[in-house]
Amino acid sequence: MGPRVLVTNDDGIDSPGLVALARCARDLGWDTVVAAPATESSGTSAGLTAAKNNRQVTVERRTLPDLPDVEVYAVAAHPALIVLAACHDGFGGKPDIVLSGINRGGNVGSAVLHSGTVGAALTGGVNGARALAVSLDLPLDADFEPSWDRAARVARTLLPVAAELNPGAVLNVNVPDVRELKPARWARLASYGRVQHKVTQLDEGAIEVGSVEVDGELEPGTDAALLEEGYVTVTPLRSVHEDETLMGDELP
Repeated sequence: MGPRVLVTNDDGIDSPGLVALARCARDLGWDTVVAAPATESSGTSAGLTAAKNNRQVTVERRTLPDLPDVEVYAVAAHPALIVLAACHDGFGGKPDIVLSGINRGGNVGSAVLHSGTVGAALTGGVNGARALAVSLDLPLDADFEPSWDRAARVARTLLPVAAELNPGAVLNVNVPDVRELKPARWARLASYGRVQHKVTQLDEGAIEVGSVEVDGELEPGTDAALLEEGYVTVTPLRSVHEDETLMGDELP
């Protein structure tokens, strides 16, 4: 019998990327359940927040295209809370593997701290599951339909790898939306990516937060640089850990 798999995302239950990723696990014959936010929850990191309150979370049974045999739940909560609930038997049994995505847009560099896609995977890892976060990198102003199947094919090849990881291991995967993909490469996190946040002071009572594409050379060998060159990037992530370099300092 294959592993039990939870599939979630931060783009919401109606995202085509969610269906594409769930289909990968289902086609392997793995015991698959989908539980994703009822509405978009991008940028929520590992926040344990529900739509109304954190004591009673609304869960609705749903169906997804081409997945009639998969249990599907639309949950009024952020993805990390969904994963936490699943790891405490909230959706019929603790998952062995958490799959998060396929996200619309890349998740690279230190900014993965803010990603709901990555936050869900890290929450799975903290709770003893193996986890894979998958994102499809697109231009900021993309006006075309993303190639979900392209990212799904990459995810499908990596699922057996994820199944063999040690419990708690987390991989962050980014797939460029280009016709000729280069092979998967291990990549360290960039300090920054091509897309960065921009904060504008509107007046004394408001600020505007948006995203902009920036020019300049990306750090060689990082996930941001390799992704721009057309490579699939794979980055092993660790969650919050103590800083051993400071533990020996004498406190006042």
